Amino acid sequence: MCRRADESLMSDERTSAEADGEADANADSNGTVNAGADPVANTPGRGRTPEPERIEPAAPEAFGLVQVWWGDGKGKTTATLGMGVRAAGHGYRVHMLQFMKGGASSVDAVRGEYNAIAALPGISYENLGHYGWHGMADGSDEEDHEAQAQAGLERARELLAAAGEADLETPFPLDGPADEGVHMLILDEVLYAADRGLITEDDVLELIEEKPADLELVLSGSHSEPSYLEERADLITNVRKEKHPIDAGQRARRGTEF
Repeated sequence: MCRRADESLMSDERTSAEADGEADANADSNGTVNAGADPVANTPGRGRTPEPERIEPAAPEAFGLVQVWWGDGKGKTTATLGMGVRAAGHGYRVHMLQFMKGGASSVDAVRGEYNAIAALPGISYENLGHYGWHGMADGSDEEDHEAQAQAGLERARELLAAAGEADLETPFPLDGPADEGVHMLILDEVLYAADRGLITEDDVLELIEEKPADLELVLSGSHSEPSYLEERADLITNVRKEKHPIDAGQRARRGTEF
């Protein structure tokens, strides 16, 4: 009985050693395991089910790109805001500056995303839009729309300058002001403002020029392709409409559009 137990133990040891040898053989010179041998070896969680953790201030390791989200489909703000929430969930400081969205008769005065942002650590917003929509003959003053868009442009420059003065490789207080630096800046509807001529395409390009190297800059809006950003953006997503209930007369709904 003892001899069989010893033989079994020795067999287990050989199996373990063989497995270790196979793992070494499947690793490259950098120690990265060949994913063909272990399908989850190179995944961030190695196949484990994610669990929520307490959000603590942190700094991103790979931020610094320019993202563009445009198109005639619903979901540009939704997508960029969702990404902002994801970043905030990692403890990164995120701020969203909205152009063009000052309210309209088709939506309530309170928006669900604002309530959610107020309840989440690490993410904040401000709105410099004017009530109504530019060019929609809704009774709002066109010059006021332009003035608000210009104010948004100036505020974006201030936020970029503040990020440039901050150390983006360090964590920021989750409830700290955006003027002391953020890791991700979302300029919601800035491309729509440029498309409507409230700011210029050159203004948008200058914002990219002013971007600190480690800041993730996210630009959204416009139904028209911003081809002038083709060589300046790292990611461009066209959110295309296949079908939308607004075409059948459905008005904006609480919880989906605001």
